Amino acid sequence: MSKRSAACPAAPQANGPSEDGIWPLVAREVADDLAVDALLRDRAGKPPFDEIQRVREAGLPALLMPPGSPWGTDLRTACAVIREIAAADSSIGELLGRHYALSWSARFFGTPERAAALELRAAEEQWLWGGDTGVPGTEADTGTETGPELTLTPTSDGYLLNGRRAFSAGVAVADRLVLGAVCTETGESLMVLVDPDHPGVTADPSHDRLGQRLTGAGSIGFDGVPVSSPDQVLGAVPRDEHDVSPFAALAPLALRLALVHVGLGIAEGALAEARDFSRAAPRSWPPSGPDSGTYEGLPDGDPYLLLAYGELVAAAHTAAAVVEPATEALARGLLAGRELGVEARADIAVLVAAAEAVTSRSAMRITTRILELTDGADSPADGPGFDRFWRNARVLTAQGSPTHRLRDIGDHFLNGTHPPLTLHI
Repeated sequence: MSKRSAACPAAPQANGPSEDGIWPLVAREVADDLAVDALLRDRAGKPPFDEIQRVREAGLPALLMPPGSPWGTDLRTACAVIREIAAADSSIGELLGRHYALSWSARFFGTPERAAALELRAAEEQWLWGGDTGVPGTEADTGTETGPELTLTPTSDGYLLNGRRAFSAGVAVADRLVLGAVCTETGESLMVLVDPDHPGVTADPSHDRLGQRLTGAGSIGFDGVPVSSPDQVLGAVPRDEHDVSPFAALAPLALRLALVHVGLGIAEGALAEARDFSRAAPRSWPPSGPDSGTYEGLPDGDPYLLLAYGELVAAAHTAAAVVEPATEALARGLLAGRELGVEARADIAVLVAAAEAVTSRSAMRITTRILELTDGADSPADGPGFDRFWRNARVLTAQGSPTHRLRDIGDHFLNGTHPPLTLHI
């Protein structure tokens, strides 16, 4: 499973807080580059080897590193980068968002000392992290038992990993996979780190997805893959999810918030491209109504079109306003580390859930309405491709249920109930 067409460049030099402003500029340059051929690449649907190389050349994989690391910046800047990239190419935005969330796995589940050494190597080699931090057990929303997809069989010097698991991103392009697997002897759930270049690892990418076609979705099989190095076992997960530490329970929230920023980026990218199209395209109907003369001379003077865009821009601003406090809260939670309390984690979970619910609805509303406003603009051969924004938003938002998130928010508000300390997404 070769992921790179060229050797990885060295990670960028250390960046202090005063230098964080460089990353949005770097992200804008990468986004502009990705936007040039975004539609062609979406229609081709090939594995994103070239796209990941572009991201590596900009140094973006090493951007989000924990406090004390010689590289990187904070969560707020990382989320701004995800959003910028997603506006141009939401598949690459999702890959980058998942990478940032998973890059903290060693700190969530292991010791700070071991995590620091692993993070340093990851930054130096510009790893792209894939996988997920979910563990087999009881599904939080359905109450049904799920069997272990992946198992670890003890050996004299570690474990052998076997099984198969589906992933929404990173198949065939990740440099390291974070996985939850169950020990066949003890039943203990362990979080492990695997190099997908091992010959016992086989990838089966999904082709012709409805949307998010360049995330590298699919399944990965593991056939007797050794997990022998101490650095490969990040830590154990408590049998009872109620015993999961509040800090470790930030792992799924970090991933969910990253995907929220991807969804917001899709909405903003769709609006930006639709604006350019509407400015350049001739009117498809004459202006009518008593106030239509007020708008004559504008790129498109139809007042109803202006009203429609006004509503969509307001929806995007509303989503951004809800996402911002969730991002701030999670950033503070990550800085608190193992000192994070149950109450603080509950507050973060509610804010992230609110951001998910609002953003998913806004992204779908905006991308659907833009298809209507640009009616007749798309064609399979040479159209501007506004359908891809709707397809990407639909696939992304289908990964989580706003109904469950809203229920948790209501339960917390009315009854003071804490969202469960769970590792399930």
